[in-house]
Amino acid sequence: MDRSGTTRTTNPGSKNEIQQDHYNTGNPAEQFRLSVIATLGEGVDLQFIIADGRIHRFKIDGELNGWYIFHADGRAAGRFGDWKQGIKESWKASGNFIPLSEFQRQAFKAKCLQEAAQRQAEETAKHEAAAKKAAYIWNHATYATTQHPYLIRKKIDPHGAKLGRGNSLIIPQYNAVGELVNLQFISEDGGKRFLSGGQKKGCFLTLGEITEKILIAEGYATGASLFEDCGHHTVIAFDKGNLEPVAKAIRQLHPNAEIIICGDNDLSGGGQKAAREAALACGGKYIIPPIEGMDWNDYLTMEGV
Repeated sequence: MDRSGTTRTTNPGSKNEIQQDHYNTGNPAEQFRLSVIATLGEGVDLQFIIADGRIHRFKIDGELNGWYIFHADGRAAGRFGDWKQGIKESWKASGNFIPLSEFQRQAFKAKCLQEAAQRQAEETAKHEAAAKKAAYIWNHATYATTQHPYLIRKKIDPHGAKLGRGNSLIIPQYNAVGELVNLQFISEDGGKRFLSGGQKKGCFLTLGEITEKILIAEGYATGASLFEDCGHHTVIAFDKGNLEPVAKAIRQLHPNAEIIICGDNDLSGGGQKAAREAALACGGKYIIPPIEGMDWNDYLTMEGV
């Protein structure tokens, strides 16, 4: 495989190999890369595509929120998205395509299953290592006070947050069975990051005792503001891309609860879309702040609200 992500074979006609070069116009890896940029915007930093069927991350506007998976076997295809914005798209190559033989299809299917199993094993190992690191950091950290600059600016209490290097806040993230799996670090100026390799999808932080109404919000400050305002059991999903997986997990844990997704009123419409989809996925409701560009922390901490 060359740097552009194009896979080549030495003997395309051999029955012992899956024919790779099915296109006589254009480069499918480059077509895919340009489609990612066109969909996600000029802030995408993606110089080349790796065609190994594994998930790869890239920066969008300086943050490592982009991801893609690209297959060059058969008709080249892939998926990509932006975790922060909750965007997920599929892609198939254009151009002339020579169908695979039955032998090639079966070989390709077996290869995909083998690669999927390998990716799952690697991902599990990364999750386990990150969870051990999270436990060590969390157990050796001290609790934050209300005097932390980020908490003062957001007008919220710590709710059990701890302190890390550089006076960053440490926010724990748990899976559906209550195991600590990841940590979010929030700097004094609001910059956010997670442990590398940590589990995130469907994982969350909860505030307060169980109530008949359960609120699910994107971020830590937003969830804290909602909980302090109304006292309902509040779930923090950490970003809009995780709202739907978390909503499904909470519905399984609390089948009879009234679940309300508290989305952001994004200028892009991404927060509203993610909240609506999460509400549909769990049979709940969703509410959005009435002022464009605001999240619930912005709105609830306004003068006069």
